[in-house]
Amino acid sequence: MIKKGLIIGITNLIIGIILNFGFQSLIPVLGTEYQNPAIFRPWQDPLMMAFFGYPFIFGLVSAYFWVLFEKHFTGSDTEKAFQFAKLYFIIATIPGMFITYTTFQISLLMILSWTVVGFIDAYIAGYILAKIK
Repeated sequence: MIKKGLIIGITNLIIGIILNFGFQSLIPVLGTEYQNPAIFRPWQDPLMMAFFGYPFIFGLVSAYFWVLFEKHFTGSDTEKAFQFAKLYFIIATIPGMFITYTTFQISLLMILSWTVVGFIDAYIAGYILAKIK
């Protein structure tokens, strides 16, 4: 489970960086929003290095979650990955993004970008878990 979690963590770290830079390139106002010190810590703050731990925590949680629900996922590896992503998305992403939008002064556009990235992360995790036996 730890090995799978670490593989998911590395993969989602790389994909997350690419997707976030892609969103900021396509929608420059997101980059501006990330630079708002009233909302986000500056990258010079040492605590920001903990940000890079998130994909690994997500990977370990996903691996554990997979163990609990794997028997309910059917079909091909891509179908299992989608079922996993959908379940994780409903349980974690939707409530998390709702509370984030209602409590933090960030745009709906940022919430939507995080929501998309969250689903893609969950799908990738599910695909990795379905592939690695």
